[in-house]
Amino acid sequence: MELALQGIIFGLTLSILVGPILFALLQTAIERGFRAGAMVGAGVWFSDLMFIVISYSSMAYIIAITKWDGFEYTLGTVGGLVLLGFGIGTFFSKPPAIPDENEYSDDIIDEQLPEVLEWDEDEDTNLKDAPDYFKLWLKGFLINTLNPFTVFFWTGVTSTVVIGRDFNDNDALIFFGGIFLTVVITDLLKIWAAKAVRHLLKPSAVLILRRISGAALAVFGVALMVRVFMF
Repeated sequence: MELALQGIIFGLTLSILVGPILFALLQTAIERGFRAGAMVGAGVWFSDLMFIVISYSSMAYIIAITKWDGFEYTLGTVGGLVLLGFGIGTFFSKPPAIPDENEYSDDIIDEQLPEVLEWDEDEDTNLKDAPDYFKLWLKGFLINTLNPFTVFFWTGVTSTVVIGRDFNDNDALIFFGGIFLTVVITDLLKIWAAKAVRHLLKPSAVLILRRISGAALAVFGVALMVRVFMF
């Protein structure tokens, strides 16, 4: 129980951090709905699970790689370019199937609020606007995998907590399980909340949020590259 609680605390700490993943999840859920947001999340979770398995089973190799002089430079440059690309693409594109603002009722809360309780819809009735779930999954996977923070977080947790406290396989499973499940559950809550707010937003507000999300991703990308080049 204590190990699970420690994992939950680590997971909550990770979940409250403001980073590119948060903006990607919220933007997708607002524009595409719960399932699309969850697919971005699934890419992130797969990436996290991959790092957990690799860092725990190949700790010596991971530490050696992270100590390589060009590691942070290479990963930071590639990750920064990916984030910058996603940010620019998001900023200059329009959300899918934006309806006319005149279609929205003045009494929008009374008419739209009950719909936030629906979990299973993506309102892309037009097939050409239907989300490509693999691309959404890949977006989440790449943003998380190419972020140096992700590598150092899981490597640090594994080396200082799991190996540092001499966990056995069962202890590690409970601890990592607590972190992973907490991250998944909190991400799903973020996605659901963003999807719920979607019904209360006019198209102009959705477009503004897309611009903010794109700008944020681009800023994270530039900051990542500046960090590896300047520090």
